[in-house]
Amino acid sequence: MSTTGNGIPRRRGKRLAASAAGIAAVALTLAACGGGDSGIGGGGDEPPPAAEECPCEIRFSWWGSDTRHASTQEIIEAFEAENPDITVVPDFTDWDGYWDKLATSVAAGDTPDVITMEERYISDYATKSVLADLGSLEIDTSKVDDGVLAGGQIDGTQYGIPTGINAYALVADPELFADAGVDVPDDTTWTWEDYVATANAVSEGAGDDVWGTQDYGFNEAGLNVMARQRGESLFTPEGELGVSEETIADFFQVSLDLMEGGGQPDAARTVEYQAAGPEGGLLGTNQGAMGVWWTNQLGALSESSGHELELLRLPGETEGERTGMYYKPAMFYSASADTEYPQAAAKFVDFMLNSQEAAEIMLTDRGLPANTEVREAVLGDLPPTEQKVAEFMADIEDEIVDTPPVPPHGSAELADIMERINTEVLFERITPEEAATQLIEEVNAAIAG
Repeated sequence: MSTTGNGIPRRRGKRLAASAAGIAAVALTLAACGGGDSGIGGGGDEPPPAAEECPCEIRFSWWGSDTRHASTQEIIEAFEAENPDITVVPDFTDWDGYWDKLATSVAAGDTPDVITMEERYISDYATKSVLADLGSLEIDTSKVDDGVLAGGQIDGTQYGIPTGINAYALVADPELFADAGVDVPDDTTWTWEDYVATANAVSEGAGDDVWGTQDYGFNEAGLNVMARQRGESLFTPEGELGVSEETIADFFQVSLDLMEGGGQPDAARTVEYQAAGPEGGLLGTNQGAMGVWWTNQLGALSESSGHELELLRLPGETEGERTGMYYKPAMFYSASADTEYPQAAAKFVDFMLNSQEAAEIMLTDRGLPANTEVREAVLGDLPPTEQKVAEFMADIEDEIVDTPPVPPHGSAELADIMERINTEVLFERITPEEAATQLIEEVNAAIAG
């Protein structure tokens, strides 16, 4: 399967569209649900209750693997041990079903008290008054960098608190580079042209069925980095598309240059490798020397390949107007604007964010901990691959200029749009220039809806 921006499996195409449709259904039923009436959401006028009766019960929703479910249950038990008057009811599923389930729950007036959010969806729910203003609750965010914290803010309101951070980076296999007789590039100076030339050289030197890199065009994060390098952005703070047609066309052209030079597989095989996810892709199967992935996917890639893989900066970081790489919140903790127990919900979020005990259980499952003090405390407990991620993230910290604005309402459709248009480009059914025009039209329609 392919993956979301956080490295979590998702079915391609219809799933995101169905989730967007579910959110549209939420918008039609919010009046009946009383969204924002508690006064802690986006637009309520009544003050939050001064106190709440406990013992009480709150519900926490999240997505993930069986491993995440088990570790989260441990965190819940640790929290309940410290707060015996609060019971946390787990509400979890895999990524494929999470957004449909959440949309249905919200539409039925049964929103979880604490909600795991993702950047493609947080604006949709926040602008419909589903989410609480976390800044009005007692949650200590003093150990979270302002730039990271801003990733969960919309118009100055804190609708989500990042669980941890990732970065979109290039993963390289030094062993395959050596086999091909090509040096691993200097990631502090290389350009996009160097990237294409390097991948082509690896393919030529490595022989049959080994390629220099895997196609990068299915994920909008790569386009965002290229845009930022040019002084643009995928989305503006005002919620509009902020990337030029020229940049979009250049982004897609890189893939065609790689296919022409042999640096990446042909279109049919590229689509197959993309559908196989990180473990089944080129790096995971020792058939490619490079690929662009999220930093929290390094462990899965390394385990699958059996090789010592390395993280590199994306090309072009020193050739444009500015650097483009950024810290992405892995996901967010949010709270319902209608929760009966805002103080209990806040206490649970505060525990997951700031408790060293919780961090020791979670480690990097939800990204490197957003709390910098806790992050430092658990570094010694991380396996070697995750320590490598932590070192890379620390290494690029001084080069990161800012955090991209929260994607606007409707941007959940972008993943499907990118995947479909990139496939058309790879099969040369449309040109990069035509792809740019089409992407702009479709994204503008999605965020205007």
